[in-house]
Amino acid sequence: MISKIFDISSRSLSVYRRALEVTSHNIANANNPAFSRQRVLFEADISDLNSGIVWGNGIKIGDVVRVKDFLVEAHLRESNSKYYDNSRQGQLINNIESFFSEPGDQGLSNLFSEFFNSFDELASSPNSLSLRNSVINSARNISAKLSSINSSFERLKSDIKNEFNNQVQEINTLLQQIHQVNKELFSNNYKGLAVNDLLDKRDDLISQLSQIVNINVTIDKNNLATISIGGALAVDGLHSAEFVAVEENGQIELQLKNSNIPIILNGGNLNALAQVYSNKIPEYKKNLDSLINAFVDSLNQIHSQGYTITVPPQTGINFFESYSNGQLTINEEIINNPSMIAVSSNGDSGNGDLALQIAGLRDSQIVNGSTLIDAYSTLVNKIANDSVLQNNYAQANFLVLSQLEDQKNSISGVSIDEEMTNVLKFQRSYEASAKLITVADEMIKTILEMV
Repeated sequence: MISKIFDISSRSLSVYRRALEVTSHNIANANNPAFSRQRVLFEADISDLNSGIVWGNGIKIGDVVRVKDFLVEAHLRESNSKYYDNSRQGQLINNIESFFSEPGDQGLSNLFSEFFNSFDELASSPNSLSLRNSVINSARNISAKLSSINSSFERLKSDIKNEFNNQVQEINTLLQQIHQVNKELFSNNYKGLAVNDLLDKRDDLISQLSQIVNINVTIDKNNLATISIGGALAVDGLHSAEFVAVEENGQIELQLKNSNIPIILNGGNLNALAQVYSNKIPEYKKNLDSLINAFVDSLNQIHSQGYTITVPPQTGINFFESYSNGQLTINEEIINNPSMIAVSSNGDSGNGDLALQIAGLRDSQIVNGSTLIDAYSTLVNKIANDSVLQNNYAQANFLVLSQLEDQKNSISGVSIDEEMTNVLKFQRSYEASAKLITVADEMIKTILEMV
C-alpha cells in the first residue's frame, strides 16, 4: 500500500517536472514567430487489478502536442502565394509606369505636342533655319525618350531574369531543407524522440516556399510532408526535386531539371516575375511600337511628298529613316542640313502647306482609329490601371493574410499570462506530489516504531 503511494508520487513528480519543462519551453519561444505553442496531454495511468481490487497508478503524459489549426495553415499558404504575386506585380508595373514620365515635361505626350507645334510654327516661316532646327530638336527629344523607355524595358527584363534565377535557387534550397527535416522526423519518430520543434521548422520553411511559388501540401500519418509545385512533385519523404529557370522565345518558365515540361505557375513572387517578363512587358512594348510605327509611317508619307528648300529642291525624302528595336532614327541628311526638311507642296521656298498637314497629324486618327495622343494615353492608362489593380489585389489579400495571422497567433501563439498560470498550477501539483512522498515516509516511520 505504502509502496504504491511512493510509486504514484514518484511518477507524478516526473510528469509535472516534464510539464514545467514544456511550459518553460513555451515561454522561452514567446517571441519566436515560427514557434507553435505546445500542450501537455495528461492521462490516467493504466490501473492494476490485484486480489479483486482495482489499484490506480496515478498519472502519465499521453503526449506533448502542438496547438495548431491546420485549416488556417492551409489558407495562410494560399494567401501568401496570392499576396506576394499581386504585390510584386504591382511593384514591377509601377516601375514600368515611371519609365514614361507621365504626366510631365519629359513625357512623350508633351514631346509629341512640342513636335507638332514646331511644324505648326514652321508653316508660317518655312525658310527659317531656326524653326527648322527646332523641328529637328523636338524630333531628337522624342527619339531620346523612346530610346530611354526601351532601354529601361530591357534593363528591367534583365533584372527580372536575374531575380527569377535567384528565386529558383531559393526554391531548390528550401526543398532540400524540407527534405532533410522529413528525414530527421522519420528518424525521430522511429526512435521515439520529440518532433514538435522539427515540425515548426518545416512549417516555417513551407511558409517561405509559399511566398515564392504556388504549392500543394499533404501530410501523411508519419508527419512527413509531400509538396508539389504547379502539379509537379517537389519533395516527399524519399527525395527532393531540382528546378531550373528556362528562357525561350521571350518567355521565362520554371521547369523540372532534365524535363521540358513547364510548371504551371499561378502564385508567389515567381509567378509575378514570369507574368511581367513574359506577358506585360511584351504587351506594353507591342502597343508602343504600334503607335510609333503609325506615327513614323504617317509623317513620312506626307514628308516624302514635299520639296526641300535646297537648290535645286528635292523630294521623296523621308523625315525618319526607321524605327527598329526601340530606336527612332532621324534622316541623317536632315540632321546635317535642316534645309532638307520638305514642307513645300509645290517646290516654292515660301510654301509650308505640308508643315500644316504634318502638324494636323495630332488630330488625325492614324493609330487603329485613334489619334496618336489618344492611343498613347490609352497605353499609359492601361499600365497605370494594371498597377492599381495589382496593388488593390495585394491590399485585399494582405487584409486576409493579416486576419489569418491573427487567427493563427490566437491559436498557436504563446500567451505569457496563460503559461505563467500553468507554471503555478504544475508547481503546486509538483509540491503536492512531493508532500505525498513525505507523508508516505512518515507512515513507514510510524509502522517501524510500532514494530
